[in-house]
Amino acid sequence: MKVELKRVNDAVHFEASALSSTVKVHIDGSPDIGGQGLGVRPMEMVLMALASCSSLDLVSILKKQKQDLQDFSVSVEGERREQIPTIFTKIHMTFNLKGTVDQDKANRAAELAVKKYCSVHDMLEAGGVEITYSININ
Repeated sequence: MKVELKRVNDAVHFEASALSSTVKVHIDGSPDIGGQGLGVRPMEMVLMALASCSSLDLVSILKKQKQDLQDFSVSVEGERREQIPTIFTKIHMTFNLKGTVDQDKANRAAELAVKKYCSVHDMLEAGGVEITYSININ
């Protein structure tokens, strides 16, 4: 696996790409270091990576369980310590499922998706991050 990152402007706006896609991801720093709101901040990308890694498998498992998943979203909140580096200490994911989905099947799918299959979860947890999740079905 390999990614490329290149600077886009004379501040801290970057563009990232991977060999697996033609999509470009824009990354920018905070305003206090010259960021201009032109991209996602790196630590936000970590939360996005956790959300997407877990969600790919969760949706796939629910499909295999023949659940009628009509819509799906996940909200992720992270707490960071005060000292530098300001790493995450706690992360909570809220999975929002819409459709005719059995609660027990959703719970089992989430458990597998997050704790067994998601490599991002395992990397963060190995670094001491407490990761929790909840499921809303409506």
